Amino acid sequence: MSDPTEANGTAGAAEAAESGGAGARHVRVVLVDDHRMFRTGVQAEIGRTEQTGVEVVGEAADVDQAVTVITATRPEVVLLDVHLPGGGGVEVLRRCAPLMADPEQPVRFLALSVSDAAEDVIGVIRGGARGYVTKTITGTDLVDSIFRVQDGDAVFSPRLAGFVLDAFASTDAPPVDEDLDRLTQREREVLRLIARGYAYKEIAKQLFISVKTVESHVSAVLRKLQLSNRHELTRWATARRLV
Repeated sequence: MSDPTEANGTAGAAEAAESGGAGARHVRVVLVDDHRMFRTGVQAEIGRTEQTGVEVVGEAADVDQAVTVITATRPEVVLLDVHLPGGGGVEVLRRCAPLMADPEQPVRFLALSVSDAAEDVIGVIRGGARGYVTKTITGTDLVDSIFRVQDGDAVFSPRLAGFVLDAFASTDAPPVDEDLDRLTQREREVLRLIARGYAYKEIAKQLFISVKTVESHVSAVLRKLQLSNRHELTRWATARRLV
């Protein structure tokens, strides 16, 4: 986690630390991600409540668990992965819409994902999320982003903010790509990383899956798109501006 472009500064986190961390500010957070090791890492990074002011009150690995935990704990902020078993982050947002609309105790969502694809960003923002940061964000910037979302601000990295501005400035609906629609969300993630030149081991590490699973996803993508090798796959993805 080390991308200096994420969020928009660390002043809020620094002020909290200088004035006593949790004693000055406090936010209750639920972590939603289907990778247990990643949740553990985030918990260790930001969940030191006395220092950060962040209290992790629940975790979930899929859509159903997320809705149950969020409803039971009513956190101020949910860190939400985009790609989840059971329908993805958009489905969590849809089912939690009444909680987001609560005027007295709104639950706010901040997407935290490995994906930086425009369609993923736009999808969750249209679903009601207040911001979107990628998993390269630093722990300090993530804490700052959580507090800003708690305050009702919108939080994006500059590049992702551009996607949102372009999408909402356009009056035309995005075209439907039937070939791309054949792929699952995980297959799309693997496709983009392959097209960017990542080796299978690098993809496995970034997505918290095994090399064998990466190979299976690549085979499925090639079959569904009727392509023969990763070079054809890269050309296909580049032509659609997915890289």
